[in-house]
Amino acid sequence: MSRSIKIWMKKAENDLKSAKGLLNLDLFDTSVYHAQQCAEKALKAFIIYKTKSFSKTHDLTKLIKVCNDIDNEFYQFKEHAKELTPYAVEYRYPGDHLMPEKEEVEEAIELAEEIFVFTKSKLEID
Repeated sequence: MSRSIKIWMKKAENDLKSAKGLLNLDLFDTSVYHAQQCAEKALKAFIIYKTKSFSKTHDLTKLIKVCNDIDNEFYQFKEHAKELTPYAVEYRYPGDHLMPEKEEVEEAIELAEEIFVFTKSKLEID
């Protein structure tokens, strides 16, 4: 396992920890962003592990498609990706949506963690 992949997964793990910690501080907009980032970085780690490159995108649906082309078990996360993708930008800037509901953030964290744990198992990281 290359050091680069381990670093990508560590960053993903840190985003997951951040999402959980920020949820407990009632910082829902920032928490949901980090949940999306966790899933994004984990998926990119898998793509890099298998192909040595990735496209610069925040669209988890596209990343799941690439992962699924490599390993069709990733298809199970298609709906997770669709739900998480908007959180890359939806609450980062002032706009129509100022703050997600707590339940929405809790679900996003759960979905991101499922992607993270599954991806980690595919990478065989300690």
